[in-house]
Amino acid sequence: MTEIPEHLRKRAEEARAKAAAASGASADPPSGDDAPPSEAESKIPAHLLERSKAAKAKAEGGEAAASTDVATAGAGAVATATVTAAPPLATGPGGHTQRLLTVVKSGSIQDVKATPQDKVHVWPHLLVVEFVAALACTAFLLVFSVFVNAPLLELANVNQTPNPSKAPWYFLGLQELLKWFHPMVAGVMLPGMGLVGLILAPYTDRNPSNKPENRKFAISLMTFFLMYWAVLVMIGTFFRGPGFNFIFPWNDGLFVEL
Repeated sequence: MTEIPEHLRKRAEEARAKAAAASGASADPPSGDDAPPSEAESKIPAHLLERSKAAKAKAEGGEAAASTDVATAGAGAVATATVTAAPPLATGPGGHTQRLLTVVKSGSIQDVKATPQDKVHVWPHLLVVEFVAALACTAFLLVFSVFVNAPLLELANVNQTPNPSKAPWYFLGLQELLKWFHPMVAGVMLPGMGLVGLILAPYTDRNPSNKPENRKFAISLMTFFLMYWAVLVMIGTFFRGPGFNFIFPWNDGLFVEL
């Protein structure tokens, strides 16, 4: 129920007094209990004034329904009907008594991850493991160097080439390829193809699983590369003798220099 503010009531009373003075009815200003004028004589509609009176009467314990008498204001007065209906409730559009500014979806303010992320941070999860592995390798090399002396030979003689002349063990695979192929093929094409294949392997096999049974392609490719190079290194180490010719170590002995 809407109540008329006090300053609006005073303004209506002043308008009624001016209208009464102009029509010659009475010079005294009307009180709040006088009958309200018509809508043509006052700036406030009659139904709003009647609603305000009904609200005051209900607050004072009076009757819930208020009635108005027919008021005449000279020759040009207009009769107003008696208001007997109860004032309507203050409802919103469509008769709703509650209003919402907006409806906010929960997804826009809550970051809910449906699937867990199978990732860990580099520090400390990865680097700690690598640091421990580096410490273990360093300790092993320290203990090994205490009990095993370095195989140093005499000074090199520029007038005498050792026979067989072998590269370090990590290059014996390449030296074995040079025995069979042209240097362009053995030194550039075959190693380059192997390195390019290893570079493209992660883009070919995009399976994110860490289980060996789910990564057959990647494991097969890496195993082939390691076994291929390991076989070449073993042939150059144990099966190559003077002149880098093929020999059997159980017949001619070992020609290995660490």
